[in-house]
Amino acid sequence: MAAGQNFLKVIRIVVTFFLFLFYVNYSFAENLKFKKIVDLEGPWGSTFINDKELLITEKSGKFKLIDLNTKNISVINHNLNLLEHGQGGLLDILFKNDFVYVSYTENRGNGKTSTSIAKSKFDKKDLFFKNIFQANPPIDSGYHFGSRLTIKDNYLYASAGERGQGMIAQDPTKHPGSIIRINTDGSIPKDNPKFEGKSNWLPEIYQIGIRNPQGLTLSPFDGKIYMSNHGARGGDWFGEVKKGENYGWKILGWGGTNYSGIPIGPKWKPGFTKAIQYWVPSIATSAITIYKGKEFNDWNGHALITSLKDKSLRKLIFDDLSNVKEDIIFKNKIGRIRDIQVHPNNGKIYFLAGDNLWLMEKN
Repeated sequence: MAAGQNFLKVIRIVVTFFLFLFYVNYSFAENLKFKKIVDLEGPWGSTFINDKELLITEKSGKFKLIDLNTKNISVINHNLNLLEHGQGGLLDILFKNDFVYVSYTENRGNGKTSTSIAKSKFDKKDLFFKNIFQANPPIDSGYHFGSRLTIKDNYLYASAGERGQGMIAQDPTKHPGSIIRINTDGSIPKDNPKFEGKSNWLPEIYQIGIRNPQGLTLSPFDGKIYMSNHGARGGDWFGEVKKGENYGWKILGWGGTNYSGIPIGPKWKPGFTKAIQYWVPSIATSAITIYKGKEFNDWNGHALITSLKDKSLRKLIFDDLSNVKEDIIFKNKIGRIRDIQVHPNNGKIYFLAGDNLWLMEKN
């Protein structure tokens, strides 16, 4: 009898534990409302032009201006020499001070491409871009272009993936696998690492050792730049961009393994930048933001992490790095999430997920 009672007690404890996890991770979703705004075709990046217009990139090469009130879609012409190839195409977009910045897969000839950045004066009919950065060398690969953009002061930060080339991310004489920092006119900041003790680094490189970074954002609270990065089989992470440092790819595996199952390297070791949060197995981290707004005011200062593989939105409280807290806000609601934007006035959240633009607000 005692053994049976002990068994039932254990079962109750286990059930209570899992119910607690379910409540912690999914109770948010009950208070959320999702609205599909418009249908799109392979959307990748988005940026607010004003409080009612959102400019969106589609990977195949189209710029679309969305009126959030009328749901009208206008296609804007452009002059980019882009190539949709594998994971590459028309990627991230950022509007700032009447200019549009875009990262894209540039056709460099003979099957080779690069993650490149171009700038244009904003116009609702035609965008005339001029390159302000090219990741060199160009590579014949359809993998790991990155790429996200953010601006702090007059500096443009961009993430450039390592194009599936592994240890190229440890070579500071090549751009792939790094964080790029340039002035918004394309010139080189005089305090980049090359000019402060790392003479063998290319002048545009700010940080190295990165695999496939598809999240990059400026925190409006502490003024720091944060990023997310894909591991291989496991080892996705969220961390801070740090000048002149090295995240370790492909010396480090961040907890993941090669797709063949062979170990890559340790999760972390001294001498390399340590991420704030890791995910093993992989969730395929995508765009991120540090939330600031009215709609979800209790989230202010928290990181929002989107996911492609498990189709989730995760919230991190990371003011105490020794005790990072993570909540799954929702999962499997709107599909694979590619991008996230917070409305500049009301704080409601817009997602590019699947082939749609979605709005999330309180229920």
